Amino acid sequence: MSENAAFKENTVGKRMARYGRVSGTMAGLATKLAGEKFLGLKIEREEHAKALTLALGNLKGPLMKVGQILATIPEALPTEYAEELRQLQSDAPPMGWPFVRRRMKTELGPDWENRFESFEKEATAAASLGQVHKALANNSQLLACKLQYPDMQSAIDADLNQLKIIFSIYERYDKAIRTEHIHAELSERLREELDYSREAKATKMYRHMLRDEKGVHVPEIIDELSTDRLLTSTWLEGEKILNFKESSAETRNQIALNMFRAWYVPLYYNGIIHGDPHLGNYTVRKDLSINLLDFGCIRVFPPSFVRGVIDLYKALMTNDNALAVHAYETWGFTNLSKEQVETLNIWASFLYGPIMEDKVRPIGHADGAIYGRDTAEKVHTRLRDLSKERGGISVPREFVFMDRAALGLGSVFIHLNAEVNWYRLFNELIEDFDENELAARQTAVLQQFELISTES
Repeated sequence: MSENAAFKENTVGKRMARYGRVSGTMAGLATKLAGEKFLGLKIEREEHAKALTLALGNLKGPLMKVGQILATIPEALPTEYAEELRQLQSDAPPMGWPFVRRRMKTELGPDWENRFESFEKEATAAASLGQVHKALANNSQLLACKLQYPDMQSAIDADLNQLKIIFSIYERYDKAIRTEHIHAELSERLREELDYSREAKATKMYRHMLRDEKGVHVPEIIDELSTDRLLTSTWLEGEKILNFKESSAETRNQIALNMFRAWYVPLYYNGIIHGDPHLGNYTVRKDLSINLLDFGCIRVFPPSFVRGVIDLYKALMTNDNALAVHAYETWGFTNLSKEQVETLNIWASFLYGPIMEDKVRPIGHADGAIYGRDTAEKVHTRLRDLSKERGGISVPREFVFMDRAALGLGSVFIHLNAEVNWYRLFNELIEDFDENELAARQTAVLQQFELISTES
């Protein structure tokens, strides 16, 4: 058997093994939920959710990441499952040195070790799709080398197919939300995350977009030490953000301010957002500026979508229902009834609440639960009741990562117990908003860094 044929056989074998493990977990979920709905059998949802989380946590790769993402989309999952899935951590056990050595040899050649002054054998961080090693360049510059796990394309294919099963189960169980756009969005973003050359371009673009933000730092890509599956950048020193929970109010508020601008300056000036506000994707420097990391998941929004975000804010501020409907339609909602609009406004009022009051205040409260969960449950219940008459609503693709960013950042601000005038921060950003100017800036920056727009 040729080496290429052996590789293909091995890849197929891995894919089939993964299908088996994931399918077994999903089949159990389907059986239990079907039994609960159609046979009146009561299941212990909390116990089953824990078992599901344990199974996903043992699988490196995209389904673990999907679990984290779905837990932050209030409409997507029943409470018990969201509560468990949000605990999936991006600190899975790393691959060992034999894998690292083989991957580095494949990416940089047999003399790869000579291209570094030193390279740490133990990973400093391990996530769902890859792991990071600290290294020292021959010019003594500290580096971060991110290596993609083996056979991730097979994992993506297997997990996304199983995700369709998950969504079909929930749609049979609960018809309030139609999930086809959520699946399409997750699929596209996850496939992009496998392309480290694309992430390199995105990182450079963010360095450019945030170049005037003194409170935000983005690593520099080392092109000669990067490939499609190896991404090497400068190492940015910083502390975990949760280390500052007990710091002074001034310190916590300054960190929150820097994070707010790190995410929302690119959105309102360029229509682009960092789609993964995970705690491991930012650290804090001694001067309280932040390091923004990991640009595998960015979202490019149509300028009209950003305009819709601002239109809905103005609609809520002035009780302009017609403008609210226009904003929802701009985003891709269709044929909304008066009752559905009123229900969506409940969720919108929650998300926009902190920027609707001109005063210093916390972003909100979570009381140990997922930020926004109570409001989401209320909205979901009303949509489910309305779906009996009109059918469910389709969540537009852009909402997946817009919601994730808003809720992810909100959760961090709650951890910090930050109290800021969010109203003034937001209104400063949108004060001179012009949709045509944003479109021109967006086109220019995407062309400059050879990135194409990925909106639906």
